Amino acid sequence: MAPRVDKVITSGIFSIDGEDHEVDNNIWIVGDDEECIVVDAAHDHEPIVEGVDGRRVVAVVCTHGHNDHINAAPALADAVGAPIWMHPADTMLWDDVHPDRPVDAPLRDDQVIEVGGHRLKVIHTPGHSPGGVSLHDARGHLLFGGDTLFNGGPGATGRSFSSFATIIDSIRDRLLPLPDETVVHTGHGDDTTIGDEAPHLDEWIARGS
Repeated sequence: MAPRVDKVITSGIFSIDGEDHEVDNNIWIVGDDEECIVVDAAHDHEPIVEGVDGRRVVAVVCTHGHNDHINAAPALADAVGAPIWMHPADTMLWDDVHPDRPVDAPLRDDQVIEVGGHRLKVIHTPGHSPGGVSLHDARGHLLFGGDTLFNGGPGATGRSFSSFATIIDSIRDRLLPLPDETVVHTGHGDDTTIGDEAPHLDEWIARGS
C-alpha cells in the first residue's frame, strides 16, 4: 500500500550566484490521515498548513538547502510544531537563508523515516547540491527526488556547490537501480518514473560532457 500523498504548489524566487529566477515548487505531504511529513517548505507556509489539514507533522524534511526549498521551513515548523531535518552537507546554504535558525536534526544516508505506517529511506544524492537527498518508499514504489532527477533528466548543475559528474553518479548508482515502476515526485514540474528516465542516461552524459 502506498502512503497518502498530497501536493501543494507555491511560487516565488530562487536566488543563487547573484541571479534570481521565478519558480513554481512542488511540496509533497506524505503519510496517512493522522500524521505526515512535509517534503520541502517552499515560499509560503500558509498553503502548506492548509494541505496538512490538522494532521500531526512528524518533520519538515528538506531535500536540499536551496532557498526556494527551505525559505518557508521555519514558519511552517512553528505553525505545525514540527522539527526541521536536512542533510548537514547543505548547512552553508541553510545558514545563508536562515542564519539565526539552525536545523533541528541532520538527515543521514540510509536513515528510515517512519510516518503513518510507512517507511521512507533517505538516499543521499549529491550533485545539485552537496547535501541533496531523495526519499524512497519501496513498498509504495515512490521516490521524492527533490531536484536530483526530473522528468527529462538530471537537476541543474554549473552553479555554486553543484557538480554534473556527481549528480550523474547519484542518479546512476542510487536511483536508476530502483524498480522501473517507481514514480518520481519531483521538486518542480511533472512526475516521471525510473523506467522512463533510465534509457536516457547516456544522452545526459553526452549532453553534459
